[in-house]
Amino acid sequence: MEERIVSPVPLQGEQEIENSLRPKNFAEYIGQEGVVKNLKVFIQAARERGEPLDHLLLCGPPGLGKTTLAHIVAQEMGVNLRSTSGPALERAGDLAAILTNLQPGDILFVDEIHRLPRMVEEILYPAMEDFALDIVIGKGPSARTLKLDIPGFTLVGATTREGLLTAPLRSRFGILSRLDYYKTKEIERVLERSCRVLEIEAEPTGLTRIASRSRGTPRVANRLLKRVRDVAQVEGDGIITPELAEKALDQLEVDHLGLEGLDRKILRTIVKKFEGGPVGLGTIAAAISEETETVEDVYEPFLLQAGLLQRTPRGRIATPQAYRHLGLEFPQEGKRGLFDE
Repeated sequence: MEERIVSPVPLQGEQEIENSLRPKNFAEYIGQEGVVKNLKVFIQAARERGEPLDHLLLCGPPGLGKTTLAHIVAQEMGVNLRSTSGPALERAGDLAAILTNLQPGDILFVDEIHRLPRMVEEILYPAMEDFALDIVIGKGPSARTLKLDIPGFTLVGATTREGLLTAPLRSRFGILSRLDYYKTKEIERVLERSCRVLEIEAEPTGLTRIASRSRGTPRVANRLLKRVRDVAQVEGDGIITPELAEKALDQLEVDHLGLEGLDRKILRTIVKKFEGGPVGLGTIAAAISEETETVEDVYEPFLLQAGLLQRTPRGRIATPQAYRHLGLEFPQEGKRGLFDE
């Protein structure tokens, strides 16, 4: 899959700039007010008791700040953070090595925790509940189990697909926080902060244009900001105006809803080739020459969130909003009941 300007996952070479824009504490963090309010209370209570914070599960689409929140929690708790990911922990020994090297109260951040191998996940259960590791020494009849105590720690897991977590793992998290897409006004505040950090001159209305096409995702907003900055530098006087922002975003083929070429191709395929649906996910993927998983995980979530696509037991359906967005008339005959609440 080629890299997309509106991709919610980091693109190659973006890590350094993302780190520079990452808020360092709750005072700098923008959005997710309900999540932040609760975390502040839980952190203060844990610090007053002198205990590690309860294990925390962060759920939500990519690009909304789950990794940032994990770093902020460690900062607010005054402890170290050790980062890894589910796919990186291939063997139980990999996890055991990390856990035994943690200091009391430290935070272990596991990104994509839903992709943990089952054997590794089972090692986590006693570690999360009893702060102990059950290690099997030897093989066959002579094998014995050794219980190894580890320092009290906090596991912070991040997942974009909460439904793939096993029930035993999910039940061991004391705090569950779900992150939602940002409102346009919140994205504008994110962009204002990024402009200060990157020393970019921009008119407020110029940032509004960028925010409205950022798909409610700070990562996408910051990426678009950098590309609009380039156009302002080369084709303008370096200041992001609303006219220049519109021009740059049109050149990037990002429309007023934040859709790009392949998003519109998916909608157009459903509407024109399959009469608006219902049509199966595999059929859509084959029609646009993409992998089924890519369509489901990368393209579909925002189309659903934007109200352009609807899932039904029989397949995907293009909504009346999708027709309007494509400049087409919605066929009322025989379709009216599909969208009734």
